[in-house]
Amino acid sequence: MNKVGIVGYYQVPPALDHNMGRYELIFQAVRGALDNVGLKHKDVTSVVSATNDYYDGRTISNCFTVEAGGGYMKDETKVEMDGAFAVHYGMLRALTGHHKLVLVWGGSMSSCYPYSSSTLLSTDPTFERPLELINDMTAGAFQMRAYMNHFNVSAEDIAQVAVKNRRNATSNELALPESQLPAATTEMILKADVLSSPVTELMYSHPCDGAACIILAPEQQALKIRDDPVWITGVGYSQEAYYLGDRDLTQSQSMKNAAQMAYKMAGVKDPKKETDVAEVFEHFAHEEMIFSEALGFCKPGEGASLSTEIGGELPINPSGGAMSGNTPCATGMIRLIEAAKQIHGDASEHQVKDVHRVVASGQIGLCAQNNILFVLERGGRK
Repeated sequence: MNKVGIVGYYQVPPALDHNMGRYELIFQAVRGALDNVGLKHKDVTSVVSATNDYYDGRTISNCFTVEAGGGYMKDETKVEMDGAFAVHYGMLRALTGHHKLVLVWGGSMSSCYPYSSSTLLSTDPTFERPLELINDMTAGAFQMRAYMNHFNVSAEDIAQVAVKNRRNATSNELALPESQLPAATTEMILKADVLSSPVTELMYSHPCDGAACIILAPEQQALKIRDDPVWITGVGYSQEAYYLGDRDLTQSQSMKNAAQMAYKMAGVKDPKKETDVAEVFEHFAHEEMIFSEALGFCKPGEGASLSTEIGGELPINPSGGAMSGNTPCATGMIRLIEAAKQIHGDASEHQVKDVHRVVASGQIGLCAQNNILFVLERGGRK
């Protein structure tokens, strides 16, 4: 099978309330990605966007973003999911042989809509939605409590993940300023305002405004554009039950399934030894621990013992992860951009040494119901 490479990317710096309109955000992301590798709009053959009608407040919302998103007179379509799923769709388009350059962008302006209220619409319409008690925060609290009780994990252990990611964010020039806490401590995380017990405000990846763009090309075309494309060597995806009561919240079966699929495609036998960095979309601090177990980096319940600092045995989210900026419809795509930066050695102050292979994930749904995982490798490496 022909390979697909990431040849260009760009992220607009996130903000809690951006001083520009959504079309300006989108245009800046797309123009930035094209300029990143010296390409023009005429070079693009297909455009895939990641937006959501609920977030945009209108039906078929992508019809208003065609021009700003580079889709004018192009083969254009939309994915109403996290941006990582749109990248997968773009990858499949590139593999058909009909598209030499696929531009994928995602983003939203959470300052313009009540994000947590909108997540109520993704709950079970018969048993959960009428009660209006389940949203992303309360579901995350159920998940954290279940994980803590089942594996005897303390809130302090989980707070350490938030400490690490918020400290990492201070070295990321594209991190949300409000996410950066260079002097973060476990006590500070635990004493922050409670969103839904036991989740505190600093354990949560707050939604923000932003946009990002990735440019994909099949192997032959990718090598014409640059000598060092980042190859997508594996991808896997899976979705769990719709109703929260039918799921085991102490683990992520969908991430396990996605990882098995991606590792098989990429030929990864020992994930911990063969992975240099992981960029995972963690909506909450405890999800990073659950994901590290699902990805095979450690045994179930041992996520707290894994050394995930930038200089640790397996760095996870050196960028700060979603806690450095959670832009709905773009967060998973940004994890892929951060992964590509690590491979290219362009991650600046949060760069990990000698990076060859990175895994990056995206998610949607309450308690990470649906997960997608990419295995990315340095150009030329088999």
